[in-house]
Amino acid sequence: MEAHTLRVHKTAHYYTLGQPGTHTRFWWIACHGYGQAAKNFIRKFESIQQPDTFILAPEGLSRFYWKGFSGDVGASWMTREDRLTEIDDYCDYLTSLYRHYEAVLPEDVTVVLMGFSQGCATQLRWMMRDEPAFRHLVLWAGSIPEDVDYQPKADYLNSGDIHFIYGTEDEFLTPDRMEQFFEAAVQYPFNLNVSSFEGKHEVDRAELEKLEERIRLTAPQ
Repeated sequence: MEAHTLRVHKTAHYYTLGQPGTHTRFWWIACHGYGQAAKNFIRKFESIQQPDTFILAPEGLSRFYWKGFSGDVGASWMTREDRLTEIDDYCDYLTSLYRHYEAVLPEDVTVVLMGFSQGCATQLRWMMRDEPAFRHLVLWAGSIPEDVDYQPKADYLNSGDIHFIYGTEDEFLTPDRMEQFFEAAVQYPFNLNVSSFEGKHEVDRAELEKLEERIRLTAPQ
């Protein structure tokens, strides 16, 4: 048996809040977690959407039914099967999306790259491959991929602020996983701003609003 690959065109889906243009000061690109749908995920950001804010939520390229053959549909960014090809595919997708909107936004727009759960690894792998300009990176309830060499791009990583946010009752962030996360953050060039909230594995709206306020206060006027 021989394995083969063939590149084909595929339709990607994404959702937005707000209208991009010369008036835009804040541009969020938010990557959902495993099994989520972008159209539902982006609703978490409705409370921070303002006239000067454009929010974009791309959806993972692999969709599936959560319960067998029917019911809710979720999406995934990658699996361990042929993972390098899947990473290249979603990096190409995110870069195409980034360039599409970059062309209509101001050069000094504040870019916020946000990943939730599996979306954290998605953002970091994309950043390490294609280096999209950013001002803030938000790692929310996710992990740092340890198969990536961050050191050669330390200056790029530290050109913006990196935030780590998690719920104190997150069922996926066990003490061992938290220890691994902070050990990786120390080993690699991550200068983290850490904050937590009382909650589980979720994007807490109140905590998101606090983050948005901090980002807004530190943005150029």
